[in-house]
Amino acid sequence: MNVLPIPDTGLPEGAVMPEHRLSIVIPMYNEADNVEPLLARIHQAMEGYSQPWEVVLVDDGSTDATPNEIRRLAAAYGPHVHGVELVRNYKQTAAMQAGLDAARGDVIATLDGDLQNDPFDIPRMVYRLLTEDLDLVAGWRKDRQEGFWMRRLPSRIANRLIARVTGVRLNDYGCSLKVFRGSVIRSVKLYGEMHRFIPAWLATVTTPRRIAEEVVTHHARIHGQSKYGISRTFRVVLDLVFMFFFMRYRTRPGHFFGGIGIVLGALGTLILAYLFSLKVFLGQDIGTRPMLFTGFFLVIAALQMVTSGVIAEMLSRVYLEANGALAYVARPRPGLSANEGDGWHWPSAPEAVRKSARSTPAQGQRGGKR
Repeated sequence: MNVLPIPDTGLPEGAVMPEHRLSIVIPMYNEADNVEPLLARIHQAMEGYSQPWEVVLVDDGSTDATPNEIRRLAAAYGPHVHGVELVRNYKQTAAMQAGLDAARGDVIATLDGDLQNDPFDIPRMVYRLLTEDLDLVAGWRKDRQEGFWMRRLPSRIANRLIARVTGVRLNDYGCSLKVFRGSVIRSVKLYGEMHRFIPAWLATVTTPRRIAEEVVTHHARIHGQSKYGISRTFRVVLDLVFMFFFMRYRTRPGHFFGGIGIVLGALGTLILAYLFSLKVFLGQDIGTRPMLFTGFFLVIAALQMVTSGVIAEMLSRVYLEANGALAYVARPRPGLSANEGDGWHWPSAPEAVRKSARSTPAQGQRGGKR
């Protein structure tokens, strides 16, 4: 039973939603108790929505009854609710990418499947995305309903560190409730555990000026247990190192490794030159000095770094030119109707109006990468 309060829409009075099609993507892992109340909440939030929408539920290899609940409720609600089942647990980033690949809307909203994100925030965020011509509206859990020491404090530290390194200033990178322009989010591929850095990834294909933040509601968890703990902080640090490298040296990794190699080589050369002068001009014995081994290994390390830079340059060319492989394997999904208008939850309107809308391309979509 859904016990959460029903808030106001938050839309300006008399607001007219621009034409679009909305996909709501939800990765889920062992959330069997949350599937039904979450779908009920989404349908409450979207009851008066004036544009067609769909829900894509991604089961990330759950070991409980989550996939059965998704199948049962998808059949009960209709074709605008459909699921993607991954053959094993690929983690949240791959599950989110699977949902983005399955989504058909020109606007895509993502949220967690634990009922802590509130679907009632989605219409307001979509309206802002389209009317302000943005590419991403990210949720900000300003009043976060979680423990301070284990969740909020590490999150604040991580958010400030990520913002400083990536240059994309957001207060809450970890909030899964985000609304994207479909043409932009489809231009990037998510791997590893990079879902925390989606705004930074988008900044590689669009300008940070088209990324905004919106305060959203955050509820305490009602069912199930959190899948994340303090250990994720260490993974964030490792991912951040990769993100820093990718954003600044993706197309020129030789500069990164070569720069380190030059510094190490210069230090090693100075040490060896100093020892050489002691041996030649002063006749001192240098064979047992630690500095000799230090200088030697610095020169060897420099050669290895320069070589690594050459190899990285070659690999970057392969990466940039080849088609990216998917980070997951999904079970075959029953095919949707070839009719472009089927499989959506359409607002109440005469059949002639709906047929006309189905044959008209969606508006509000910005094509191509910037």
